[in-house]
Amino acid sequence: MLAKTFSCPFCRKVREMVAVLDLDVLFYPCPQKGPTFRPKVLEMGGKKQFPYMVDPNTGVAMYESDDIIKYLADTYGDGTIPIMLSLGLFTTITAGLATIWRIWKGSSYTVSKLPPQPIEIWAYEGSPFCKIAREALVELELPHLLHSCARGSPKRQEIFKKLGLFQVPYIEDPNTGVKMFESSEIVEYLKATYSLYPQ
Repeated sequence: MLAKTFSCPFCRKVREMVAVLDLDVLFYPCPQKGPTFRPKVLEMGGKKQFPYMVDPNTGVAMYESDDIIKYLADTYGDGTIPIMLSLGLFTTITAGLATIWRIWKGSSYTVSKLPPQPIEIWAYEGSPFCKIAREALVELELPHLLHSCARGSPKRQEIFKKLGLFQVPYIEDPNTGVKMFESSEIVEYLKATYSLYPQ
């Protein structure tokens, strides 16, 4: 479980490590003024700081992006951290630059209703189309299970076998039975289904 904001460079660094390790992670979005998970992070960890990780497999909970990255590398990889994620301040600056063209997207809360079950999304950090869909999930404060499928991931073949093609982002909403591709259509669907003031 990972509580995170979207435009935060520290959160992006952790998301990049998740992609490198090809992990499936349950994300709890914490946009500015989000009423649900920001207070929960404060209650659980004692600070309203992001990212915040809880690993249900080990019980480990921690703040600090570099610590989380090292933990993930040691626990779910071979301990190797890619050079671009191990350069301290330079890594943070480059992660910030990667989000600057959509700096306000995914950071502010849109009043929404919480779904009973997390939405599943197949995506990866480097895709601009995946970014658009995930921004909407964060703005609406919708918990989502990310099936990371960067280049080289075996999950790409799994999607191909299941659907007859590989295309991301792809979502499955267990609350409604909806399954769909196309970032713009996903955004429209999420807003129409979960925003209390759909536009």
